[in-house]
Amino acid sequence: MNKTVLITGAGGYVGSLITQALSKGTHDEKGYAPEKIIALDVRDCPKSLEGLPNVTFIKNDVRSPELAQIIEQYKPDVVAHLASIVTPGKNSNREFEYSVDVVGTKNVLDACVKAGVKKVIITSSGAAYGYHADNPMWLKEDHPLRGNTEFAYSDHKRLVEEMLAEYRTKHPELKQLIFRPGAVIGKTVKNQITDLFEKKVVLGIAGSDSPFTFIWDQDVVNILIKGIATDQSGAYNLAGDGALTMKEIAHILKKPYLPIPPTLLKCALRVLKKAGLTQYGPEQIRFLQYRPVLANDNLKNKFNYVPKKTSKEAFLYYLSGK
Repeated sequence: MNKTVLITGAGGYVGSLITQALSKGTHDEKGYAPEKIIALDVRDCPKSLEGLPNVTFIKNDVRSPELAQIIEQYKPDVVAHLASIVTPGKNSNREFEYSVDVVGTKNVLDACVKAGVKKVIITSSGAAYGYHADNPMWLKEDHPLRGNTEFAYSDHKRLVEEMLAEYRTKHPELKQLIFRPGAVIGKTVKNQITDLFEKKVVLGIAGSDSPFTFIWDQDVVNILIKGIATDQSGAYNLAGDGALTMKEIAHILKKPYLPIPPTLLKCALRVLKKAGLTQYGPEQIRFLQYRPVLANDNLKNKFNYVPKKTSKEAFLYYLSGK
């Protein structure tokens, strides 16, 4: 059992849920309670983490040279690196996102190696596989990670995984546990994906089912804590059973479904972006057109965790909070 855990991005949505669950013992790993939880985030401590037993909050940037000193000081048994730019702000840019996602991860890995950390847990993403026309219907962990250079998040997750492969060769003493979640969803989730479902009309791409694999946020919490509490390593997709197409989602939402021809949507986005009316360019249609659909066989059979909610059940649970 790991006694000291350091969590980066602890003030984020998933990070705060995990920190609270570890502190309060509200997770599936019964009997596991770390002696120390170091919660690190660039933001101020959220109210949800204030006063939690065994939690020390540190305001620090994962890109900071001070990070190595912090990890050396607390000597965590495991570092759960969750800090990432999932939903960029209006004033964000590619250089900043790269510095957090890729440079920040390298800083974390170097600090872990220097301090002799036993294991690092990294939240990658299903987006690391990329949005490609020739993706198989069910992507498995041994399929190539091809990312998309036009999507910062997808491209950066691919680069991070390539970096992790290098560190596995150079620093085998640092165990790695990598999770590639599908769309994380829960009652209070709000991001670029949930924005798609809050419009009056559900847009789709003609000729594409655009299936989503969802994972319930509490399943993510339990999976990450199981990873923290045990000595398991490797890479695993995180997804509930099954998938939902945009048409099926529209039916559940009781909203009209409007499949738009890809060429028409490309032209519209090109004009709108040039006019400054949207931040999205014509390349964005690949996000819906060729969604990576994640198989969860290894999660269930090798990591030994069966998600409590299917993709459909997780989506319905999200709707119950509306």
